[in-house]
Amino acid sequence: MRELTMSEVDFVSGGTGSCSADDGSNDYGGISDTTTVGEDIINIYEGLVEAASHIMERVADAL
Repeated sequence: MRELTMSEVDFVSGGTGSCSADDGSNDYGGISDTTTVGEDIINIYEGLVEAASHIMERVADAL
């Protein structure tokens, strides 16, 4: 097995020619700041629980 040339490495690694974090940013399905993903999921869950609770209360009051 042979070693890759620099042009081959650029081809398979994205072709930016450098490995610095300042050159670009990762984007995961539109999310570029992954540090808040967990907090966002918790907030969505709490919002769904609150909405379901509100609906159940309205139905109970209507009966």
